[in-house]
Amino acid sequence: MTFSTVLPIWQAIQERFHKTAKALSEEDLSLQIGSTSIESLLRHNAEVEFMFADWFFGRSIPEECNNAKSPGLVDNNKSFACLEELVDLLKASNANLIEAMRELPEEAWHQSVESPMGASTPLEAVGRLMYHTGIHSGQISLIQKNARI
Repeated sequence: MTFSTVLPIWQAIQERFHKTAKALSEEDLSLQIGSTSIESLLRHNAEVEFMFADWFFGRSIPEECNNAKSPGLVDNNKSFACLEELVDLLKASNANLIEAMRELPEEAWHQSVESPMGASTPLEAVGRLMYHTGIHSGQISLIQKNARI
């Protein structure tokens, strides 16, 4: 029940975020305010989805996506990929998380899990991810609007 309730909301948020990402130009990736670039926000969003799938759902990062993990915080001044690669990374992190959610037994959705950021249930973790995606979507819009001035 929890997965079938959460999935349509998750997909609505992800579809909007992915639509925004796909509509970017290669030049948009380097736009930034302060040390935060659009490229770094896209990559960070995928990294966090992979992390949460691991921490709260017990699903390791797929071998083919292992380069998505950064040893620490993303270096916002380093170029990682072209737009197509970033969109593919977002698709992979989304698919990985959806599969992790699908595989989680119903009773586990409400059980607290210890993680490097503290205890949370998988349901709460998905709520945090939804909020996280919304925050970064807004940041991307803000950067697009103001970094060109």
